[in-house]
Amino acid sequence: MFLQSLSTAVPDAVYTQPDCLAALREAGLFERLRPGSVALLEKVLGNGVSGIESRRFCLEEIAPVVERDAGELNRFFEQEAPRLAERALRSALDEAGLAAADLDALFVCTCTGYLCPGVSSHVAERMGIRQEAYLQDLAGLGCGAAVPMLRSASNFLAAQPGARVATVAVEVCSAAFFADDDPGVLISLCLFGDGAAAAVWSGEGQPGQWQAGHFTTVHWPEQRERIRFVNAGGKLRNQLDKAVPGLAAEAVSELYARRTAEPDRVLAHSGGRDVIEALEKVLPFELPETREVLRSHGNMSSPSVMFALERALASANGDSRFWLTAFGAGFAAHACEMWRTPL
Repeated sequence: MFLQSLSTAVPDAVYTQPDCLAALREAGLFERLRPGSVALLEKVLGNGVSGIESRRFCLEEIAPVVERDAGELNRFFEQEAPRLAERALRSALDEAGLAAADLDALFVCTCTGYLCPGVSSHVAERMGIRQEAYLQDLAGLGCGAAVPMLRSASNFLAAQPGARVATVAVEVCSAAFFADDDPGVLISLCLFGDGAAAAVWSGEGQPGQWQAGHFTTVHWPEQRERIRFVNAGGKLRNQLDKAVPGLAAEAVSELYARRTAEPDRVLAHSGGRDVIEALEKVLPFELPETREVLRSHGNMSSPSVMFALERALASANGDSRFWLTAFGAGFAAHACEMWRTPL
């Protein structure tokens, strides 16, 4: 499938890591945590060790979200996820010179809230996508969801090459904020931000366009408890084990060995500082785009790898091939290749 456009969107509200630390203190959270937990938050948010300078949230204030119940959080997700997805998709359509009514299918992935019907239904209504267009929501794939979403879109276009398809990865991680004394939960509070990435694709391309394909995947269900959402009183609670950077590196190394050609750049999901360092140890590449996404936005879950791709496309120059990878809950990892078609 051939890329027509790619655009990203983030909320307007920007918070530095020290801003987040002050907000959690203001919320009274520190009074409910053990001293060791408070020290961990102060270290990660206050001492600049996370590799993150700022994050964006769909929040006018951070402090009140800590006290929201499960119903309030999901209503917040239902309000904000379609808005953020729409912003990214409208920009991508404008870049492609298309209208929402020109789309034959819309694929949406998310994991930070649950809607039935899914986010795609809300976006289709807001944007005026044709009623006969195909809508598909991918849920439960966590941070790695963008690449399997592209694979689903690719399968649709293989069957209907003349179609136009949009893919949107959208996460409102602030709708899944949870706090207790578990170190993985606290690290999650320090990592995640909100964002969306939309792309428009076709099954028929022109010379010089970027094409995506050669999808690969690996999943290890026996490692499921290392990284997943669990239900805690109706809220989403991120279960994050210290073994995750090593798992990510092992899985990505396995996928990289299956590549069909040598890439000019590798673009990865910005899981966190330790994850990026683990990846760079097993790959023959540094990951500057991935680090920049983490620095500017934190870990946005599924859209993150598409943010890295946007940066790489903007500076591609003589590059002709990228290798993309994303990973997370499952434990699962996914990859695909993108290359310029000959002129």
